[in-house]
Amino acid sequence: MMPVMELDTALLVAAIALGWPLGRYMAGVYGTEPFWARRAAAPLERAIYRLCGICAQEEMDWKRYAVALLLFNLAGAVFLYALMLAQGHLPLDPEGLRGVGAGLAFNTAASFVTNTNWQAYAGETTMSYLTQMLGLGVQNFLSAATGIVIAVAMIRGIARNKAPGLGNFWVDMTRTVLYVLVPLALVFAVILMAQGVPDTLGSYVQAHLIAPFTSGKAVVTHQVIALGPVASQEAIKELGNNGGGFFNANSAHPFENPTALTNFLEMVAMLVIPTALVFMFGRMVRDDRQGWALLAVMLLFFIPLSLASAHFDLAGNPALRALGVTQAHAPALAGGGNMVGVEDRFGVGASTLFGTVATATSTGAANCAYDSFMPLSGLVNLFDMQLGEIIFGGVGSGLATMLAFVIFAVFVGGLMIGRTPEYLGKKIESFEIKMASLSILIMPLLVLIGTAIAVVTAAGRAGVFNPGPHGFSEILYAFTSAANNNGSAFGGLAADSHFYNVALALCVLIGRYWTYLPLLALAGSLAQKARIPASSGTLATHTPLFIGLIAGVVLLVGALNFFPALSLGPIVEHMMRLPSHPVVR
Repeated sequence: MMPVMELDTALLVAAIALGWPLGRYMAGVYGTEPFWARRAAAPLERAIYRLCGICAQEEMDWKRYAVALLLFNLAGAVFLYALMLAQGHLPLDPEGLRGVGAGLAFNTAASFVTNTNWQAYAGETTMSYLTQMLGLGVQNFLSAATGIVIAVAMIRGIARNKAPGLGNFWVDMTRTVLYVLVPLALVFAVILMAQGVPDTLGSYVQAHLIAPFTSGKAVVTHQVIALGPVASQEAIKELGNNGGGFFNANSAHPFENPTALTNFLEMVAMLVIPTALVFMFGRMVRDDRQGWALLAVMLLFFIPLSLASAHFDLAGNPALRALGVTQAHAPALAGGGNMVGVEDRFGVGASTLFGTVATATSTGAANCAYDSFMPLSGLVNLFDMQLGEIIFGGVGSGLATMLAFVIFAVFVGGLMIGRTPEYLGKKIESFEIKMASLSILIMPLLVLIGTAIAVVTAAGRAGVFNPGPHGFSEILYAFTSAANNNGSAFGGLAADSHFYNVALALCVLIGRYWTYLPLLALAGSLAQKARIPASSGTLATHTPLFIGLIAGVVLLVGALNFFPALSLGPIVEHMMRLPSHPVVR
């Protein structure tokens, strides 16, 4: 386990070391005081406002902010849907790919606009270069920016004093893309290209095989190698916690993730903005201790879950151990353990950690087959998402959901000490608790109801390729991933069907926007409240006691909602693999 612990440590140190200065920078980007980056790009920013007819000084209350967000995302979804349908008649399509079917186009448009990036298709055989760049790539920037501005609005609601508005949605979106996402993506794309990730508009390449082989009655003498503008898409895919792969194999493909170094850097990229947002929060509320407290809660979950996932997969398959099959932890076996579905160039430890990072951050990228994880390692991926993806979380959306849990924890703490609950000088009353509860409980309802419908209907069961508890886990994972805007999958599920295209797209849309609206309402209510000076009876919200309280609330909600479902899936499957089980004997 030492190499795994060292990898975990290096990853977290890198994420925090980069996230801290980035968080301070982002606080300046969204602040009202003069800031060097805004001064440097002020002419370009003003030109964008003039071109789009935006009044940068106009403040929006939470309702106008929400309407602007919904209309902007709707326009993006309609454009992306139309682009995929018309793909076969548009340029930048060197392979002559036809238009995408209506059902799959609807599912994909909903998925990419909401930062979910669920993929029921193989990118290299379905999407043209134009669709990948102008459609999916643009939404990778805009959906990530949408999540970040939700977090910014939440922070302003907490930090402001008797304020009627939460800022300007159009200004926040412009600054997020212009000052944060584009510069980071440019730098990371160059690094990826230096490591061998292609970025070209040329046609696919045909490679002649040294050893031709026969497939059926045909002799195969060459292989088609898919290329494309990969590095530019891969950079924002990880930085924006999008996760949609240019290729079907996602980050297991050598053109998306060629080396152990790129594998590590992609994990850092997934964590850096969520980590920065925590520090930005502390900076904007003028109490850095609050940001460190939230980070401590995240680490309390992330560290043990990542180590547990690595432990169970490095231990290998107990059924194979019972047969005397060697699964030793040896360099010759890329570290040993359960190597099914794992890339040799990464090994089990780096693959399980990648999976934990991808599901803890709502990225959903994959450098191996999650479907081939040991049952309890797969449970870690599921549980990361089922906690509401607040362990670092998606860019912006994770912090916003974490703050909803904080509001709930403050309410519980207030009940314990017999005071009206307060958070950073703002009274937490019935409306705030209702909005926080609504934003937390929508996701479990979508996951459990969607899974139940899929299990009891013929259309839902028809997509399952694996029987028993693993097949149930695949359905549970699909709805968990969709409702949490994650986008990763267990596989083994025929997701490109009418039932799953529609059901998962609905989960994606409801899980994103029905969570955002109560969060914005919560932020708007807090912004209008007067700040109350702290007193001797005020509950401190940066102490180890409060950190434990938040963790307890998060764990209680996650465990109570999903433990029965997890028992029917990965836990039962794990028990069936033990040597004492009749199936194994």
